[in-house]
Amino acid sequence: MNGDKQATVPTALPGRRWALPSALVEDLYPERSRPGGRPRRTARDWFVDFGCFLLAVAIGLLAADVLDDENLSAAMAVADQVIGALSCAAVWLRRRWPVGLAVAMVPVSLLSATAGGAVLLSLFTLAVHRPFRYVAWIGGASLAVTPLFYWMRPEPGLPYLASLFISVLLGVTVIGWGLLVRSKRRLLLSLRDRARHAEAEARLRAEQAQRLAREAIAREMHDVLAHRLTLLSVHAGALEFRPDASREDVARAAGVIRESAHDALQDLREIIGVLRAGESEDAGRPQPTLAALDGLVAESREAGMKVVLAARVADAAEVPASVGRTAYRIAQEALTNARKHAPGTEVTVSVSGARGDGLVLTVRNTAPEGELPHVPGSGQGLIGLTERASLTGGTLDHGPTPEGGFEVRARLPWK
Repeated sequence: MNGDKQATVPTALPGRRWALPSALVEDLYPERSRPGGRPRRTARDWFVDFGCFLLAVAIGLLAADVLDDENLSAAMAVADQVIGALSCAAVWLRRRWPVGLAVAMVPVSLLSATAGGAVLLSLFTLAVHRPFRYVAWIGGASLAVTPLFYWMRPEPGLPYLASLFISVLLGVTVIGWGLLVRSKRRLLLSLRDRARHAEAEARLRAEQAQRLAREAIAREMHDVLAHRLTLLSVHAGALEFRPDASREDVARAAGVIRESAHDALQDLREIIGVLRAGESEDAGRPQPTLAALDGLVAESREAGMKVVLAARVADAAEVPASVGRTAYRIAQEALTNARKHAPGTEVTVSVSGARGDGLVLTVRNTAPEGELPHVPGSGQGLIGLTERASLTGGTLDHGPTPEGGFEVRARLPWK
């Protein structure tokens, strides 16, 4: 539920920009700033600034009423009121130069009582728009000169300590109020940032899920179709290079071609169905398991390969479906690679393991005779097999053997 609230922060504000401070609108919507970098005043800013100006003028008028009781000379009284009027006018500059205005108000607070409202507003603006270190130094200086002001100009009819206490309390309250407003704005901006980060993470997770799905489908297409199409290529090549083959051999090769093409189309339809319907990997026809390894070896033998199967697994039906399917796909890809890169060699498929010890699958072919042509795209299938093994928590190693052959060894968990 917190995530839902955060996600609504950016979308709930566009229609209420007029009710937000310009500094907040600048952070939320940077494109609203002027070309010079200064944010435009919103309707709320104009209303607040006008109210602050009237408040400073009202406080100045109240202070001007008691100037006669302070026994000031006519020149000092006029100077006090002139400085106070200029200070009230300077309130309109508080958003543009909050630090400069607050610094200027420190000596002004010693010279003019009618500038008291402008001094308080400058401290409030400083606390809202600048970090605490500015408030600590400038606000501390402003409060430090307060005892000197009341020592030079005692408040008529009020003890010195009472006047000092009221003035300091009022200044601290205004500064604290400004800090509270700043913290609320920072909180709103942090919620905005968290919502944007959550949206960005959601997009990244969606893109990653799509990428993983595409990789899984591409891996499945490679494992399935490469095996089928290699069988087609082997039998089509036999028909091409043996035009004198008997009718029975031609019929058998044509039958294998037809069956392989049918199976390839069926597998392709299932994969496309997963793309369209978003079904899981286990949907459609039953997925191959370790028990289907015998059929895979028999199919390779029918294609003319010399394959020896050494299965030393007590009960292949107890192997988990995901592990058995991974072992089948690894053996299928390894046989396809042997048929493409080392035709005519003898291939040995060994499977061993038990519950708790894991499952070990080894596919090894002997050294090919003569020089073999380079096959484009070599190595892509082994990369896919390594990823497939790692997804099940296993490992896969591959490389040439000392005798000149090639070996693929997979170790898969069997808990």
